[in-house]
Amino acid sequence: GNQALVANVIRISLRYQNLDTLEDAYGINMLPLATFAMKQYQNDPCDQFKLKSDDLAKENKMLVQMHKAISIIQFKLESQIIKRSPHFNMDDRLLLDKIDLKKGIVLIDGVEYPLLDAHFPTLDPKNPFALSAEEKDVIEKLTKNFKNSKRLQRHVDFLFSNGSMYLAYNSNLLYHGCIPLTEKGSFESFEIEGKPYKGKALCDHFERVARKAYARRFDHKAVENTSDYMWYLWCGAVSPLFGKMKMTTFERYFVGDKSIHKEKRNPYYDLVYDNEKYCDKILKEFDLNPKHSHIVNGHVPVKAKKGESPIKANGKLFVIDGGMSIPYQSVTGVSGYTLIYNSYGLVLVEHKHFDSKNMAIVEEKDIISDRIFIETNAARKRVRDTDIGKKLQVQIHDLSMLLTAYRKGLIKGRS
Repeated sequence: GNQALVANVIRISLRYQNLDTLEDAYGINMLPLATFAMKQYQNDPCDQFKLKSDDLAKENKMLVQMHKAISIIQFKLESQIIKRSPHFNMDDRLLLDKIDLKKGIVLIDGVEYPLLDAHFPTLDPKNPFALSAEEKDVIEKLTKNFKNSKRLQRHVDFLFSNGSMYLAYNSNLLYHGCIPLTEKGSFESFEIEGKPYKGKALCDHFERVARKAYARRFDHKAVENTSDYMWYLWCGAVSPLFGKMKMTTFERYFVGDKSIHKEKRNPYYDLVYDNEKYCDKILKEFDLNPKHSHIVNGHVPVKAKKGESPIKANGKLFVIDGGMSIPYQSVTGVSGYTLIYNSYGLVLVEHKHFDSKNMAIVEEKDIISDRIFIETNAARKRVRDTDIGKKLQVQIHDLSMLLTAYRKGLIKGRS
């Protein structure tokens, strides 16, 4: 129910022309946004909001106008979150109040930059973070559609029922982004609901507050404060899911100087990727034995075409970002990785470029994959050696004790 996140989802869907997923699959009505955008930006070329797609024929003026309209709404809503959450320490992302429309510039970190687009018809210089009456009406309708989409809620419910911030499984630690670290390699602390947390506790409490936000998504009084943490997970500097100092979306749209587009990564990536002692530190934090454990990381595309390997820290950590996203394939040179863990050991599968379903059918070209054997067990692992096997052994023991008690007459059988 967080409006800033709803705006983010719509903006990204428009940018990459995935609006069909929202409209057709989830039944989200985009008419309020389309009507508002065509009226408010009818004479605006919206050149900085062209869509990212090879199919330029599909691009039309209305979609570009919608893209800009929802982006401005997003920036306003995010600014409101930052203002009411000072402990997020994100004041550097308050940029709408740094815009000088007369000069056509924006002040970022004390430096003036010319705006690539200085048309802000809904921006009130006296109250730049406030939505106009029409913008407020649009985002409220869109948020209502998101919350009332049965299929979307069913899919999100599946994620909350089966997912987690991290997973310790068969001596492997799986997580998406990172475990935030300081420059010196200690766990970075962040305040959640008035208390500081770091390391495993940080992940645990982020998950707790995320689940609370989801459970209370229809409680209008409670949803704002708890769901703000969901937004922080998306783009906050100490978010285990983001892993960067800031998200420079505004700069990429409005500032031509690419030097300020750069998003500095959390020290985790330099420390952990290159030194296994930091991997061992994280594994111990999550109560795993570093001698027999690995970290399975996602989030970061591996630039294989530049010689980068998905195997990091002397084999302690594997980066297996899916990589099937077409925009990333030009960066990575491959279509991502799959890590297979079976009784024989660990196998990393590298997927080659996949052109299209049509080519796969017409030219009978399937996805070609290479297998790399990373680690082979001296003796094949049995079911009893796995986490599930250990649970089964406990159940067998409990059943044996129950049977013994019944045979001794200590418990009554059903008549």
